Amino acid sequence: MSDKRETPLSSPSLEEHHCSVDLRMEKLGLVPFLKDLSEEQLRQINKKFTAIHYARGETIYRQGNSATMLRVVVAGNVKLVAHTLEGESVLLDMLQPGDFFGNPTASGKDVYNETAETQTPACILSIRLHDFREVINQYSPVAVSVLDITTDRLNESRQRIQHLSTLPVTKRIAHILVTLGNKFGEENRHGLLIQLPLSRKDLADMAGTSTATASRIMSQFQEDDLITSGRQWVAIKDKPELLRIPAES
Repeated sequence: MSDKRETPLSSPSLEEHHCSVDLRMEKLGLVPFLKDLSEEQLRQINKKFTAIHYARGETIYRQGNSATMLRVVVAGNVKLVAHTLEGESVLLDMLQPGDFFGNPTASGKDVYNETAETQTPACILSIRLHDFREVINQYSPVAVSVLDITTDRLNESRQRIQHLSTLPVTKRIAHILVTLGNKFGEENRHGLLIQLPLSRKDLADMAGTSTATASRIMSQFQEDDLITSGRQWVAIKDKPELLRIPAES
């Protein structure tokens, strides 16, 4: 059987753990601004979070809604999508367990700049922003880390805008695959396996191009033996060669 007909994507059942306290503690410990806290400190912070289960394809919040919550992915995958004035969708990011989303520095008048949707069944922890500000006030390392992360995300957004405006689409898609591979990838016999339900439309939305163009480029990458893929998965076979794709059109 060929690689394209196989599905190495693992899909553990969300019902097996029900967002248990141990799982919540584990994933909170992965959040960048909480990872240096003690287990007891995490247990106290965990009490401020509420767990909510979502089915695949549910909207957690919409762009333009009042920003009142900070959220953490405990299980499943979430994508963040922005909608332009022309009605087009731009896929900003894909999130895995341990990732946080929402604006941790939002004030009472701020709104979400993106829509958050589940890609798979998911368990999400939510904390009200005024409760999170109490955490920041109580634990000064958290406040410093939040500031650093906010700065890093702003720089990443600027870099992405630069890529969209200056790089040819083939280079953009290669860069996106490598970025997703670095974040989500797991080495197996297929290569660096990206365990996400990553559709061609998702890839096109991230690259700022059409689905047809993204499909054509992905097919070329497969013909060049740079990647292999199947239904809802991609594996990078030659990461160095993807990185060497020229930035000229």
